[in-house]
Amino acid sequence: MSRLLLPLCIALTLQATPVAATEVMHFDWNLRLRHESVDDAAFVRDADADTLRLRAALRAELGRGWTALVEGEGIASAGNRYNSGANGQSGLPAITDPSGAEINQAWLGWRGSRAAGTIGRQRILLDNQRFVGNVGWRQNEQTFDALALEASPTADLKLRYYWLDRVHRIAGDDALDPLARERDLGTHLFNASFKHGSQQWVAYAYLHEDQDVAPASTATHGLRWSGSHAGSALTWGWTAEFARQTDYADNPLQFAHNYWLIEPSLQARGITWKLGWEHLGGNGQHALQTPLATLHAFNGWADKFLVTPAGGLEDVSVSASGKIGKATWMVAGHDYHADLGAHYGREWNLSLAAPLIAGWSGLVKFADYRSDSFARDTRKVWLQLEYVGSRP
Repeated sequence: MSRLLLPLCIALTLQATPVAATEVMHFDWNLRLRHESVDDAAFVRDADADTLRLRAALRAELGRGWTALVEGEGIASAGNRYNSGANGQSGLPAITDPSGAEINQAWLGWRGSRAAGTIGRQRILLDNQRFVGNVGWRQNEQTFDALALEASPTADLKLRYYWLDRVHRIAGDDALDPLARERDLGTHLFNASFKHGSQQWVAYAYLHEDQDVAPASTATHGLRWSGSHAGSALTWGWTAEFARQTDYADNPLQFAHNYWLIEPSLQARGITWKLGWEHLGGNGQHALQTPLATLHAFNGWADKFLVTPAGGLEDVSVSASGKIGKATWMVAGHDYHADLGAHYGREWNLSLAAPLIAGWSGLVKFADYRSDSFARDTRKVWLQLEYVGSRP
């Protein structure tokens, strides 16, 4: 089925978009230049990647709620001083930004006042992307061949369902490991959210079947509550989430792991302070996993916990963020333990982002992981320029 979704959606887009109807055509593009360096004590040599990504999309508003989109992306790299997953440089630290070009999205969608649907290769973001996201930080994002359905019976209630047929992973089509390129799925995602004032409740069931790697198939059921309360000088916020993950479909393993997140926040004098306690259960042989998530956004930017260790993970964090003029800054600290008690290590993250001239933005970002009993000491630095444009 997935082999038919992409060509079908491209054909429908081109056929349904008359050249004369220029008023319904939109051209969007994104240019991102990035330098990333990695100093990982597990390797003799450091890694450096200088990559340039161009993403361009043709979007057609077809009338009566119909929209079609075709988007391609290309990534170029200056040299092979890093392990991209496709260049064979296994003796260097990994920076998963391989060179290449591919169709990133190609979908046909309809949206009405109370319902919507999309079929084709598409970007999917659910809640904070802890379980399903697009890994937008990497140059080659993660997209899905999928059917998406949405209904809003009331203004406050949103019901969403996704059938995922295939995931196209960040390692790209030329990854040396075929399983790092894409996976055949039979995944069903259910997500129901209710908003009332400044609070939101979400219930979800993510039934993930990986048809290429059976032990990766899981069923995750959870509840999420978030909100805020504004006072005269302070704004309090909170997020509380609990989920239970079990084996699913043809998974030969048997397990049941708990997930929870408790994250209170306080905003005062232009600074937002957050405390976090995130728990991913493990039993020493297997642990809760989130293979479809935007993993870089969680458990530190050094990316030491993209796969949850078999002993599980406890991440206790504190962060502060705010603005200096138009620039946005953030500082965060993490302390990592196993679910079973061992101390993994600590990490500091810092970032500074600012708009530049029209359409351009800049970013400086730093991660410093200090190992106790898991992985090795690692430092990462990023320098980035990005341009976003659109033209009807």
